[in-house]
Amino acid sequence: MPIGQHIRRFREKAGRSQTWLGQKVGVGQTTVSSWESGRTEPSRSDTRKVAQALSVDISLLELGDEAAVADGSSNAQHFKNLYTHGFVRISAVAPVVAPANPAANAEAILKFWREADAERAAVLLTPELSLSGYAIDDLLLQEPLLDAVEAAIMQLRAESETLFPILVVGAPIRSRGSVFNCAVVIHRGKILGIVPKSYLPNYREFYEKRHFAVASDSTWLMTELGGHHIDFTAHQIFRAQGFADFSFCVEICEDFWAPVPPSTLAAMAGANIILNLSASNIVIGKADDRAVLCDSQSRRAIAAYVFAAAGRGESTTDVAWDGQVIAYEMGEKIAEGERFARDPKLVIADIDVTRIAQERQRVGTFRDAATRLADPLIDWQEALFRFEPPREQIPLKRKLDRLPFVPDDINKRDRDCFEAYNIQVSGLAKRIEATNTKRVVIGVSGGIDSTHALIVIARAFDLLGLPRKNIIGVTMPGFATSGATKANAWALMDALGIDAREVSIEPLAQRMLADLDHPAARGEPVYDVAYENVQAGLRTDYLFRLANKEGGFVVGTGDLSELALGWCTYGVGDHMSHYNVNAGAPKTLIQYLIRWVSDSKLFDSNTSATLIKVLEGEISPELIPGATPQSTQAVVGPYELQDFNLYYLTRYGLKPSKILFLAWSAWKEKYDYATLRKWLAVFIARFFANQYKRSAVPNGPKIVSGGALSPRGDWRMPSDASATVWLGELDTNTPEALD
Repeated sequence: MPIGQHIRRFREKAGRSQTWLGQKVGVGQTTVSSWESGRTEPSRSDTRKVAQALSVDISLLELGDEAAVADGSSNAQHFKNLYTHGFVRISAVAPVVAPANPAANAEAILKFWREADAERAAVLLTPELSLSGYAIDDLLLQEPLLDAVEAAIMQLRAESETLFPILVVGAPIRSRGSVFNCAVVIHRGKILGIVPKSYLPNYREFYEKRHFAVASDSTWLMTELGGHHIDFTAHQIFRAQGFADFSFCVEICEDFWAPVPPSTLAAMAGANIILNLSASNIVIGKADDRAVLCDSQSRRAIAAYVFAAAGRGESTTDVAWDGQVIAYEMGEKIAEGERFARDPKLVIADIDVTRIAQERQRVGTFRDAATRLADPLIDWQEALFRFEPPREQIPLKRKLDRLPFVPDDINKRDRDCFEAYNIQVSGLAKRIEATNTKRVVIGVSGGIDSTHALIVIARAFDLLGLPRKNIIGVTMPGFATSGATKANAWALMDALGIDAREVSIEPLAQRMLADLDHPAARGEPVYDVAYENVQAGLRTDYLFRLANKEGGFVVGTGDLSELALGWCTYGVGDHMSHYNVNAGAPKTLIQYLIRWVSDSKLFDSNTSATLIKVLEGEISPELIPGATPQSTQAVVGPYELQDFNLYYLTRYGLKPSKILFLAWSAWKEKYDYATLRKWLAVFIARFFANQYKRSAVPNGPKIVSGGALSPRGDWRMPSDASATVWLGELDTNTPEALD
């Protein structure tokens, strides 16, 4: 079925007119009509806009879902397919090389190519000159070798007819009276293009200019190979038709050591994935250097960078090889192979090309740079290829951090905790200095948030040389305060040596409930919002008036997760203060921060012991009495899940269906699919319904790259926006249950 028919079907299903859709996409009604009638087809950019407007997966517009039904694929299988959610699987390997034996090397590559096909990878990347071998010196100019290389390429081209992945293979190629160090891109019986190396090293152990011409030496954009005319230029972007945002470029080894790698321009010309075929012999420390280059280029180019270096089998006459295979996506290492492997293995990198494209939309600097370099970008050409992603179940192999605000890597976690804690401390210290205030007031409940805020205050006072007795901590027990949390509050305040006080809010709360003629004032078990907020409001009122009396200001304790979910009472409670040190800290991070402070021994042993005890308690507002402690997470969902949802919604703007796929991939060992879907829907509904609270938050520092929710910082959103589109996308593009 043509794409226009899919557009019409989903438009009519949504109850929208052609005029409405045209306005959303930025085209006229006649253009939409032309698409739907099959007279013309939308561009890739317009197709993406149509998908966004109709809240459907772009693959359903491009491929339709009838084929999935025809081959027995279920909605569940579609959901479990990484390609459905904008991922592309790239494979890379450093095969054992047979120097100067192209036929043997082709067979070795073919073995891994078939393995990549079984893994349903879209691309297989091999090292530089992988067909001939790199370290064969003057044999690179021997006619028998070059003839054998061409024969091997023709063999691989024939084999590609039945193999799904695109092959990117290194080979010496004759063209216009010279030999070039090239990458040959092969797909479905066709050579899509040949990319010559742009920069040839000719220093220390390298002398490539002895054998090869540099890419710029050729003014021809075509060459002949095996009787076929093939695009021949370093300025090529290989772009998929039928799968939005899947585009890649190729550079070769030394290219990414240059001050301006070819991939810098390629990224601005539209390549989302950068592939590097490398030989790169190994010396001490060089593997780290390569990793830094891959990491940094993936950050600057807002791209994925996949690198494959030559390994076992290359000649060790004068140098050695480690076969380093590594992949980064926007600065995050997503895959790495074993170095010095005797038995090389295929390395799989599942790359989120949709996330890359979305990030480029967000970063105006990327667009500005492309605009400034518009003239050289004209030289880049596109090689289009038809790409039909597999429809069967293909789970994500990429490792995901369950807690995206808290790195799994212990060293990174220690660094992040150090930075987060000191961001809070320095932010508060500056506010104290700016206001020339010598005292602060904080409500200490004995829970996680107030505990962490208090140890931030104590550290700030120590750095400023102010006495801790100028910190006024008040615990204010109410109708449901437990003995354990009250004891923790007192233990912490005593251990830190602050001015500790206790004021019961029960008498005033009882009086206010009576004035409101609330049933609870008559002893009836009616514990509604008014009942809870009477207590929250009184606590805040007391703290502000105490700050007035003492000449200080109130330090807030509410965290980023509570702001996202609206789990705070407007204008009082955790919502309001003069300065909130926790406003940028998600709940999952705060839990680790408290433990980090304890382990770092920043305070005495009594304080550290109390911190650990606080972490053992239930997260509860303690506003409603009962035999079972009131549980926040029973209402708003587990914070570990909601922080996951928060991160991917606000940091990357992902579709709910994709967030659910990521959550299922990361959390399926602990939570079933129905639970994950339920709490994501709760998150979306609460996030939209509570923007008005975030529009009026006090000052506080941004802490995590996932963003802050202050309207003066990362997040701007109207308070009356509806969650309908997001909940509709979740309902439309995710099954109610998985098989």
